[in-house]
Amino acid sequence: MSGFDDREKAQENKSAHDAELLFKATARRNRLLGEWVADEFLGLSGDARSAFAKEVVAADFDRPGDDDVVEFVIGKVSAAGGELSDARLRHKMNELLVQATAQISSDS
Repeated sequence: MSGFDDREKAQENKSAHDAELLFKATARRNRLLGEWVADEFLGLSGDARSAFAKEVVAADFDRPGDDDVVEFVIGKVSAAGGELSDARLRHKMNELLVQATAQISSDS
């Protein structure tokens, strides 16, 4: 019975570790996304760029999933007179999640 308990505990630890990595990668992806939007669509730099990236990260805590981030970013771009499609934004989010995951993995 001990072998089963050990495997179960190992699986629980792996699941917790994977969830933590996903959380960190998603937060980093959102920061990178905020920086990209600030550069490409809002013309922000310096402290304003960093502050906007933090706003994008914070927007992800409104609801589960990515819809809150998408709505926030598209709203900000639209308010600034720009145009960013949902499809382009989600594609960029996927690209940046891969990049963020690689960065998190190399940091460990």
